[in-house]
Amino acid sequence: MKLTRDEDRARMLQRLFVDHAAGQRKYYAIAVVAMVVVAATTALTAFLMEYIVDAMTQYEDKRLVMAVAIAVAATFSLKGFANYVQSVAMSRAGNRIIAAQQEQLYGKLLRHGVSFFTAQESSHILTRITSGAAAANKVIEMLVTSVSRDLLMLIGLVGVMIYQEPVLSMFALLVGPAAIFGVRKLLKQVREIMQGEMVSTAEITRVIQETSKGIQVVKVFALEDRMQERMDRAVRSVEGRRNAMARLNAVTSPLMETLSGFAIAGIIAVSAFNLSGSEDTTPGQLMSFITAFMMAYEPAKRLSKIRVRLEGAMVRVRLMFELLDYDEQLVEAPDAEPLTKGPGEVRLDHVSFAYREGKQVITDLNVTMPAGKMTALVGPSGGGKSTIFNLILRLYDPTEGRVLIDGQDIRGATFASLRDKVSYVGQDTFLFSTTVRENIRFSRPDATDEEVEQAARDANAHDFIVELDQGYETPVGENGIFLSGGQRQRLSIARAILRRSELLLLDEATSALDSSSELLVKEALARLTKDVTTIVIAHRLSTVLEAEQILVLAEGQVIEKGTAPELLRNEDGMFRLLYDQQMDGGSDYTPEEGS
Repeated sequence: MKLTRDEDRARMLQRLFVDHAAGQRKYYAIAVVAMVVVAATTALTAFLMEYIVDAMTQYEDKRLVMAVAIAVAATFSLKGFANYVQSVAMSRAGNRIIAAQQEQLYGKLLRHGVSFFTAQESSHILTRITSGAAAANKVIEMLVTSVSRDLLMLIGLVGVMIYQEPVLSMFALLVGPAAIFGVRKLLKQVREIMQGEMVSTAEITRVIQETSKGIQVVKVFALEDRMQERMDRAVRSVEGRRNAMARLNAVTSPLMETLSGFAIAGIIAVSAFNLSGSEDTTPGQLMSFITAFMMAYEPAKRLSKIRVRLEGAMVRVRLMFELLDYDEQLVEAPDAEPLTKGPGEVRLDHVSFAYREGKQVITDLNVTMPAGKMTALVGPSGGGKSTIFNLILRLYDPTEGRVLIDGQDIRGATFASLRDKVSYVGQDTFLFSTTVRENIRFSRPDATDEEVEQAARDANAHDFIVELDQGYETPVGENGIFLSGGQRQRLSIARAILRRSELLLLDEATSALDSSSELLVKEALARLTKDVTTIVIAHRLSTVLEAEQILVLAEGQVIEKGTAPELLRNEDGMFRLLYDQQMDGGSDYTPEEGS
C-alpha cells in the first residue's frame, strides 16, 4: 500500500529517532534538560522585567534593588551555562550520528555485489552518503531543539504574557494561525527545489570525477571548453535552486515581521485607549508583557521556519534511506560453511548467465579446470571469458547451474573462505592511495615486513622499490599514478604471491607492457603459477601455448578444447585462425614441438 507524503515523512522520522537518535539518548537527555533550563530562564527574564521596572522606580528600597539585581545575574548566568551544555551535548550526539550513518552506508556499499555499482553512478552514491548523513543529524537536531527549547520557550513567554495582560495577549496570539497558513503554501516548492538541487550536485561531482580520471583524454581531444560548459550548467543550476531556497527560507521572516508589527500596533492601540479594562496595570507589568512578546518573536520565527527547513532536509534523508534499503543482490547463505582446503579444481556445472534479462552471455556451460594446472580461456570479445572470472570470484551468481571448487558449490561457502582461496591479477591493475608496502600487504594484513619484501622479490619488484625515494614507504598516489605500468603490475603480482591462494585468475597481465617489463612480469608469473590452479584470459595466444588446457569460447559456449598442439592441428578451427592472424607467420612454434 502506497503511503501518503505525510505518512512517509512520519515513518522516516520514526526510523531516524529509533535507529539513530536512540543510541545517543544520554547526550540528548542532557541537551533536553539544558534546553528546558534555557526556555525557563528566558521566560523568567521577561517575568523579571516587572520587578526590574518597579525596582528602578523605587530605588530607595535598597533590598528590593539588590534582590532584583542578584536574580537577574543568576538568571543570565544559568541561561549561559545551560546554552553551553546544550551546545556541547548536541554537537557530540550529532557528530556521532553522522559518523555512524556514514559507517553504516559504507558498510552497505561493501555488501553489494558488482551489479549494484554497474547500475549506480558513483557521483550519485557519493552525494547520498555525504549529504544524507548530515541531513539525518540536521533533522534530529532541528526537531529536538524546536520541541525542547523553542516550543517550551514560546509556551513560557506566552504564559508570562497571559499572566501579565490576558486581554492584550489575545491580540498578540492572532499572529500564529496566519503564519502557519503562509508557511504551508511554501512546502511543495521546497520539495521540488531540493530534489532538483540533489541532481545538480551529483552532476558537479560527476564532472569533477570524470575530469580527474580522464584528464589525459580531456587534454588530447581539447575538451576543456566542453567540460567547462558542463560544470557551468551544473553550478548555475545549483546556484539558482539555492537562491530559490534562500528566498523561501527568507520569506518567513518578513511574514513574521509584518504580522508582529500589526500585533504590536494593536497592542499599543488597546493599551493607549485602555480597551483591556485593566486600570490597575503597573508600568512594570506592561513592560514585562511587552518584553515577553518581543522575546517570543525569535522562537516563534524559528518554529515558523521549521517546516520549510525540515522539508528540504527530508529530501536528502529519503535518498539516504533509499540507498540503505536497496536490496543486496549477492548475499552469503545463512548456513554458509568455509570452503575446505583442497587442490583447487574448478568446475562449471550446466552454468547459464545473463547480465540483463533476455541477453544471455553463457548458456549451459560444462567445463572442468584441473587442479594445479593452467587453463587458458581464449576467443573473440564477448565470448564469456570475463564472465567466467566474475562467476568464479562470485561477483555474480549464475542464473542457472553451479560453480564448484573442489566439489563445493560456492554459493554455500562463506565469502571469507572464497576470497582466501582465490587470487586475481588483472590487466588493469588497481592500487590504493597508500604506500608500496601497504599495497602489497592488502592481500594478507597479518604478513610481516619480511614476507612482504620476499613477495616483492619473487615478483621482480624489490629492485625498483628500494630505488624509490622512501623505498617501501613511498606513497604510490591515486591508483599508483607515480609508478609505471610495469611497476604497478609487479606490485599486483607481489600482492597475489603474498596471498598464497590455491587458485589464481590472470586476466592477460602482460598485454599492456613493454618488452622489458613483460619479461620481468612473465618471470614473476612463472613463480606464482607453479603448482597452482591457474585460469588465464589470453588475448595474445603466445602467452598460453604451454597451458595444459585451452578453452576456445564464442557466444558463451566452448567450441574447442585441448592443448595448443591439438588445437593447431585443426586447420579450420577458431584457435588456428586466431593463431595465424596474430603470428602472421612470425612464430617458429609448431604443433609437434608442443607435443
